[in-house]
Amino acid sequence: MPKTYRRKQVATINGTEIDLMPTSGMKEEAQRYRDWKKEGEAGGTEVAARRATQILSGSELSPQVVVEMSAWFARHEVDKKAEGFSPGEDGYPSKGRVAWAA
Repeated sequence: MPKTYRRKQVATINGTEIDLMPTSGMKEEAQRYRDWKKEGEAGGTEVAARRATQILSGSELSPQVVVEMSAWFARHEVDKKAEGFSPGEDGYPSKGRVAWAA
């Protein structure tokens, strides 16, 4: 059976070419979010849960979703400075870290 290859899905946003397919790193983080939620960790919203599901499906993300994700990360960059964001810190994973994973 011949191999089939997926065409790289990209969009140009503000003059920058953006890959619309979730990466393996994105999938790892989305799964981490799901695992933390199953363990009862706080953090994230309904939108975060939907985004994790989208990413784990491996389906192409819309350009609008990529823009929204970028804006969210820019607004929440400060979460990285809070205690509990990094492994080994008290309170890990913090609410911000859980949300960041989604």
